[in-house]
Amino acid sequence: MIQRIDGRVLALALGMACTCLLGWLFKAHCMPQGWTGAIQYISGCYSDAPPFWGERHVGAGRIPYFQTPMEYPVLTGLQIWIEGALARGLFGAGADGATFLAAVSLGNALLAALILTMFVRAGLDRVRLWLWACAPPLILYLGHNWDLGAVTLAVAAMLAARRQRLVLAAALAALGAAAKLFPVLLLPLIGLAALTAPGQAWRIRMMTAARCALAAIGTWAAVNLPVALAAPENWSEFYRFSAARPGTVAATWSVLSDQGVWVTGTAQRNLAASFAFLLGATAIVGLGWRKHRERLLVLFTPVLAWFLLTNKVWSPQFDLWLFPLLVMTGPRLTPIAVFVIGDIAAYVTEFWWLAGLANAWPYATQQDIMIAASVRAVAMLWLIADAVRLPAPAWITRAPA
Repeated sequence: MIQRIDGRVLALALGMACTCLLGWLFKAHCMPQGWTGAIQYISGCYSDAPPFWGERHVGAGRIPYFQTPMEYPVLTGLQIWIEGALARGLFGAGADGATFLAAVSLGNALLAALILTMFVRAGLDRVRLWLWACAPPLILYLGHNWDLGAVTLAVAAMLAARRQRLVLAAALAALGAAAKLFPVLLLPLIGLAALTAPGQAWRIRMMTAARCALAAIGTWAAVNLPVALAAPENWSEFYRFSAARPGTVAATWSVLSDQGVWVTGTAQRNLAASFAFLLGATAIVGLGWRKHRERLLVLFTPVLAWFLLTNKVWSPQFDLWLFPLLVMTGPRLTPIAVFVIGDIAAYVTEFWWLAGLANAWPYATQQDIMIAASVRAVAMLWLIADAVRLPAPAWITRAPA
């Protein structure tokens, strides 16, 4: 018997397909003529894919870490290699940075669709489903980088935690940390949920927490250790690069420094960022404990938002880490809309600032970046406050299917 196709799901799928097509076109429109006259900054069509095609030898088919350096964790390096192989396999001698961008966009579109599928199955309401299917950050960042692999694993980990499958959630979060580091922030909340599970004996809670820890460590080690042992220098580049980076122009510390409020070196920023994050994250969990004790997963969203606000590096696509979590857990939609406005403004001003450095027009100043980053920061502080003091969205409080 032929089953009837769910019209709602079909509409969502078409909406996401259009969004992803726009995301690819946004990055690809300037590729036929090449990046001339700083067009990649003026129009915002910059992507990390074309530089990686040549500079990281993706076009030559070299294996990340073993044959070429890679400044990303192992699973992201694997994703880059697979997409490079796809571009070379489909286009042969005609493969180049543009075809690699297409492969990257396709890979990220499939991950975005997987997230939408998880959202549908989890029972998110229609407005939230459409927020993801037509997400503006997907247009900005679909072809920008390789963040959606870690985002997909973080979403899967949160949904597993909602079903009280905490060991699985810990393993998924650890896999996410093997793609981009930020899902590691979910692990303490999973451990805390295991230790404080209501209606269970202390011994059982301790055993569950221990199993979560072992699952996380074992999963991360299974992915990383083979590469770390075989190519330690290239494997560790991500961690050395992260520690040595002075910051990015739209990050909070850089904005403060440019306004003369905070001037310091990289080591001091590392220390200040770590201290500020730990202090704020502790406060978020402590203040949110009473209302969200039985659903600690919702506090991952404000903790991640605070991490972005206090981190010394804020690359534009980092906002894509946060947006699907806001769709899942944001109590109100208005601050999410303000966040998107701030995200778009920060994206445009940051790239126009780079255009100014290349003597191109239009250009933006550091003052413009400060204004845009401030809008985004205010929205995120609003979202953090909402997440701590307001009830979780209705779909989270319903019993999982």
